[in-house]
Amino acid sequence: MNIINKIIKIGLISAILVQTIACVRQPALTAELVPRSIKALNLEETITRRDELMMAYSLTSYDAQNKAVAVVNGGWGVVSVQKDQQIDLQKGGSEAINPAKPISLTLPHNGRIVASLVLIEVDDYTRARETMTKIQKIHNIVAIPVGLLITAAEVLTPLKYVSAGLIASGVGLQLMDKLDEDDLLGQSSVELRETDLRKSGQRLIHVPAQFTGQHMKDTFDYRLEYDVLLKTVKIQPVRQ
Repeated sequence: MNIINKIIKIGLISAILVQTIACVRQPALTAELVPRSIKALNLEETITRRDELMMAYSLTSYDAQNKAVAVVNGGWGVVSVQKDQQIDLQKGGSEAINPAKPISLTLPHNGRIVASLVLIEVDDYTRARETMTKIQKIHNIVAIPVGLLITAAEVLTPLKYVSAGLIASGVGLQLMDKLDEDDLLGQSSVELRETDLRKSGQRLIHVPAQFTGQHMKDTFDYRLEYDVLLKTVKIQPVRQ
C-alpha cells in the first residue's frame, strides 16, 4: 500500500512540475535590425557620376490577434557615393559617412515583427538632410501605431511600412509623397513569427537585397545587406 501511495505522490508531483513549467513564460525575444553594407555596382546618375543616397528602416510588431502594437524607426544618409564604392554601414567609411544605427523591438508572445527598409536616391540634398534629421531625432523610440490600418487584410510594401511607422512616431512624413522628386532605388522586408523562431531556435536572419532598375537612360545596381538579430530579454518582476 505504501508503494502505491508513493507512486501516486510521485505522479502528482510530476504533474504539478509539468504544469508549473508550462505556466512559466519563456523569456521575451527582442529583434534588432542592423544595416550591414551597401555597394554601388552601377549608379542612377551617370552624368554627375555620383548618387546621393538616404535609407530609412523600421520594425513593426503585431500581437497574437494580428493588431499592430508598436513601431520603431531608423535612418541613414544623406551620403554621396561613386560607382563600385562599398560602405560598411556599421563603421561608416569617413568623417562624412556615419554608421547606420541599429533599431530594436520586443517580439510579442505568439506575435510577429516586420522588418522593412527602403533606399532612396535624392535630388534635393537640403530637403533630404532635413528629412533625415527628423527621422534620426525619433531613432529607436517606440511608438504606438494607434489608428494605423496595418492589418493582415492589407498588402503593404516595405515603403508603406516605413512611411506608416514615421507617421506613428509623430514625424508626419509621407515618403511616398516625396517620390515625385526622389527616386526609390529599392525596398526590402522580412517577417518573423515568434512561434516559428521558438521552434527553429534561429537567432540570426541575414538578408541580402539587390536593387536594380532603370531611370530615364540610366541603369542602377545596388547590393545591400542587413541582419535581424534575435536576443533573449529577461523580464524583471514588478515590485509592489
